Amino acid sequence: MCRYNLSVANKAISQEYGFSHAQMGDIITTALLAYAFGQIINGLITDRIGGKKAMLIGAAGTVVMNILFGVASFAGMLGLFVAIRGVDGYLQAFGAPGMVKINAAWFGRRERGRFSGIFGFMINLGRIGIFTLGPALLAGFTFFGMMQIPPMHWRWLFWAPSIICLVMAVAMVLTVKETPEEAGWVGVIADDSARGAEGVRAEFGQVFRAIVSNPVVWVTAFAYACTGAVRQSVDQWFPRYMQDVYNVDLHSSSFFTVAVLIPIVASLGSLLSGYASDIIFNGRRAPVAAMLYFLETAIILLAAQFHGVGSAILFLALIAFTANSTHSILGSAAPMDIGGRRFAGFALGLIDSFQYFGGSVAGIFLGKVLDRNLGNYFYFMAPFGLIGGVLMLTILGKVNRGSGGGSTSAEAST
Repeated sequence: MCRYNLSVANKAISQEYGFSHAQMGDIITTALLAYAFGQIINGLITDRIGGKKAMLIGAAGTVVMNILFGVASFAGMLGLFVAIRGVDGYLQAFGAPGMVKINAAWFGRRERGRFSGIFGFMINLGRIGIFTLGPALLAGFTFFGMMQIPPMHWRWLFWAPSIICLVMAVAMVLTVKETPEEAGWVGVIADDSARGAEGVRAEFGQVFRAIVSNPVVWVTAFAYACTGAVRQSVDQWFPRYMQDVYNVDLHSSSFFTVAVLIPIVASLGSLLSGYASDIIFNGRRAPVAAMLYFLETAIILLAAQFHGVGSAILFLALIAFTANSTHSILGSAAPMDIGGRRFAGFALGLIDSFQYFGGSVAGIFLGKVLDRNLGNYFYFMAPFGLIGGVLMLTILGKVNRGSGGGSTSAEAST
């Protein structure tokens, strides 16, 4: 909720301060690049300090930065918005490595695709939350039929999620155990650390060498950059696209439909791709990802041929289905397979950083494209699906062998 709120506030911020698509893209790109570099740095740190501490750093950081972003509305300076969102992007980059680090210890290799589906569902639950709460805050609503909430300034799109995030962070402090062993379940999940090593923490140099030397990591990372370009094109821009091209109001039934449908089908894609890679393909991620990338390309090209609110809603949902399917299995299941419980944080950080390097082009570059011609929205995404599919074909049947893969994860075929 603290990440997708900018897409809902995009139009309101632009109108209030006269920012162009490209200037709003500056804010988006800065946050995505900061998140990308943060994933690499924080992935290493996470493998050293543990997943729970990493997640709590990320939660505390994004609470503070979202509050400051709302406060910055009183100044209205583009540079200030860019700087705050950039710091927020870096601090949020503690979240995913921390989440995956914890769950690499809680799930076996042939269960991790399903966990990735759950992970994807929770991300999309946040999208449903802000896409529902955001327009309600802007329009005003009645709380439990008793209290009338008046229309709020867009800054509340950043303040309200911060409050919710803070509550969940406290709940995490009180309940989460980093490993099954900490919860009293010894030997339930096999320790897939490298031979001769145990536990979930490792030294920086050991982690770095194990992951960087694995060629499968790099192919997966570059393919994942393609996922990021498509996923962020939808996530960051679809509300603005619907407003600018079809004059869809944020309080209309059309926006509510697409705002709820996208995360629902995205969650469905995450779950189905996770189960398929676990059960049908025995923990292999590349075949499923390749099929999804090529399907995505076809859908994007088809979307560019149709015009209308209904077709836009349909195709945005289908693209979200494919993009979030590859996001799930390559962004969390594959890093857990490659890194095991000791190196999952950096494996995730390195691979996931490329999603946001790729996604950064959906900020400033797509913003410039939309400034010139709104009709190029779908064509901008198409090449990325094709490239992602080709990259996945190059590692079909290859084995995730690396010095840090461990006895179990090293045998996990892509």
